[in-house]
Amino acid sequence: MAADAGAISHILNTTNLAAAAGLLTATLTAWLVLGKPDLGMTINGCLAGLVAITAPCAYVTLPASILIGGIGGVLVVFAVLFFDKIKIDDPVGALAVHLTNGIWGTLAVGLFAVDKITGVGTGNGLFYGGGFKLLGVQFLGSATTILFTLAVSIVFWLIVKAVMGLRVSREEEIRGLDIGEHGMEAYAGFQIYMTEYGLAPAGESGESKPEPKLAGSGR
Repeated sequence: MAADAGAISHILNTTNLAAAAGLLTATLTAWLVLGKPDLGMTINGCLAGLVAITAPCAYVTLPASILIGGIGGVLVVFAVLFFDKIKIDDPVGALAVHLTNGIWGTLAVGLFAVDKITGVGTGNGLFYGGGFKLLGVQFLGSATTILFTLAVSIVFWLIVKAVMGLRVSREEEIRGLDIGEHGMEAYAGFQIYMTEYGLAPAGESGESKPEPKLAGSGR
């Protein structure tokens, strides 16, 4: 955390370039794969670029940061689609953004690091003549972090499940947890309401905003 103007400016540049690259590649990838640009994917692409460059931001060149962020933007689109396909309950795309690109960014240090580019000795990455040594260290770090986090999380989630349960009721889930937990909506029009045609988002054209209820509940 030394006030090193050269290192800080380098980190600012690599970080912003990766974010911009991730935004652009995610937009393009979503457009090609889904048939239209998707704002959610675009925003996640920017986040993916930021996550991917977090580990290597002080150790890679500016062109490498663009490549790292750009790959992160592509990865996040396919990761979102993959986790949806296997029915992982991840509505905000945290696994696609942080898990997938956290791993990618960690490994990117082992691929693109340039020794002492900001004065910090790391050794060179694979693509800069450093061989597989640094990449192996980064892979080991990723693997041990995943195993530790998975094991500890399982223990704590099992405790929570035994004490209070992991899921809310179906009714509360449909109404929105922000209402159940905080008594207000986080996103206007995000809730689902019953209309004469079935379930529909709040604020549907021509519809009033009745009391939320479940299909077939009789309420």
